[in-house]
Amino acid sequence: MNAAGVEWLSMSDTSEHEITAVPSDGQVETGVGARPHPVLDIPVEEDNFTRSHGIDWAVFGVTAVIAVGFLVWGFVSTDTLATASSSALAWVMDKTGWLFVLTSTGFVVFVLYLALGPYGTIPLGRDDEAPEFNGVSWVAMMFSAGMGIGLMFFGVAEPLSHFASPPPGTGPEGSPEAVQTAMATTLFHWTLHPWAIYAVVGLSIAYGVYRKGRLQLISSAFEPLLGARANGAWGKVIDMLAIFATLFGSAASLGLGALQIRSGLQIVGGIGETGNTILVIIIAVLTAAFVLSAVSGIARGIQWLSNINMVLALTLAMFVFVVGPTVFILNLLPTALGSYFADLSAMSARTGAEGAAVDTWLQSWTIFYWAWWVSWTPFVGMFIARISRGRTIRQFVAGVLLVPSVVSLVWFAVFGGAAINVQQGGTDLAGEGGVEEQLFTLLEQFPIATVASVIVMILVAIFFVSGADAASIVMGSLSQRGTIRPTRGTVIFWGVATGAVAAVMLLVGGADALTGLQTITIIAALPFLLVMVGMAVALLKDLRRDPKVVRRVYAAEAVNSAVISGVTQHGDDFVISIEKDPNRDGPSGTPKPH
Repeated sequence: MNAAGVEWLSMSDTSEHEITAVPSDGQVETGVGARPHPVLDIPVEEDNFTRSHGIDWAVFGVTAVIAVGFLVWGFVSTDTLATASSSALAWVMDKTGWLFVLTSTGFVVFVLYLALGPYGTIPLGRDDEAPEFNGVSWVAMMFSAGMGIGLMFFGVAEPLSHFASPPPGTGPEGSPEAVQTAMATTLFHWTLHPWAIYAVVGLSIAYGVYRKGRLQLISSAFEPLLGARANGAWGKVIDMLAIFATLFGSAASLGLGALQIRSGLQIVGGIGETGNTILVIIIAVLTAAFVLSAVSGIARGIQWLSNINMVLALTLAMFVFVVGPTVFILNLLPTALGSYFADLSAMSARTGAEGAAVDTWLQSWTIFYWAWWVSWTPFVGMFIARISRGRTIRQFVAGVLLVPSVVSLVWFAVFGGAAINVQQGGTDLAGEGGVEEQLFTLLEQFPIATVASVIVMILVAIFFVSGADAASIVMGSLSQRGTIRPTRGTVIFWGVATGAVAAVMLLVGGADALTGLQTITIIAALPFLLVMVGMAVALLKDLRRDPKVVRRVYAAEAVNSAVISGVTQHGDDFVISIEKDPNRDGPSGTPKPH
């Protein structure tokens, strides 16, 4: 439109907001001092979260004492700890199983809303900030820290278990329908739900640190709800719960890795049946390795290991795909995906109300998984926040939710599909040894099984190291008021504690070491599940006041009123321009005296 005149609109004419001229540093003068204008993103003081803030002795001291007490109890009186854990698990499952089921699906809906709704374009950083890591390294580090050991442990075991023994009420074992149920159930546990759980914490931390300039603490995400109390006693309690969840969740993963490495040594190394002593030795060796990796820092440690593991994992998957039942695996991909979406609502609603058999099954599978993912969220969430600076919320959710889900689909189709095909052919993989042995048993059906099995053990070891060093760094950060560079001593303490807790959890399970891991993980995750609900509420409150959101409100109201004014006075022949209000004076926009 060609203007016959120029119209300018002050927001004070149309709303409670007001457009004013501001200095180049984004500060607006007020009667009580300078403040950031709500439409401008806040410059982040890098030194605020990169410098060392010293140890928070309240957080570190309390958590360290309780962790050491747990270790003493576990090593001195394993039987009484096992009894107490079983009683606590029964209470958690009876009273709060529904909470795990409900919130896990709620988190999926929540992060999809953030990505697809009006907040999707908000960056996790300044408006013009570019991502810190390239896409390949970003996905590799995220995936390795998020569920590396779990994929190795359950890649064969879970689809095969559900095929040979389907979830209660889903049909007979070994039938064609059992294949669909097995794959749908596995994908339910490993795709959208776990990564949505991670995304809630990751988004909250990344937004607070890189957009708002807060400390890298779980408690800092509660500032929209608690205000100054987030930095006081309540905040310390929240950070303590985050450390406990991280400690037990990462220890559970280390326990799974130790179980699988022991099986590999028994099968490949021919050392025969071994007891829990070898598990403790494996954990001790790998704990030393991940502590060394952790103190080397993200760039030299975790990123390097993650990239190596991505190549090795791809090589192993391609090997099984090529030498295994290739056509069956290709057919299984669309079948698994279709079955997953067809059964998603029923799987999401399954609770102990369906009977004792379902309740027991949930304890071993779905609730264990949700608790495991929740217990991993402090360190995985903070870790993916650390590597996601500069990405928008939509990019973050797409990368965190969809890319690992697609990889999991392919991974379980390859390894689970190959195992199911062998089982259908008459070789009873499900009945041979424990679940930690089934991947090695599957590889024995193919050429160069020994080489492939050695690669598996290397993969598990590196996943062990890359996941655990991320966890120890995060616990160190939480112990030192959110610094992203915790001191070596703090990192080493939490690294050693994680390894020791993993050993105790295995010993609590006795002959069935996996049970001990599952029991204590579920118990430790419950308090932090409530923290996550609060984080989601706080994040939504934060986003509603984000500069980009406020900007859209300003723009919509200004343009709407300007168009009405322009058409009223000039018809179609006008343009919209921005000028200083002649009735206002100075950079503060204060009214001129009349």
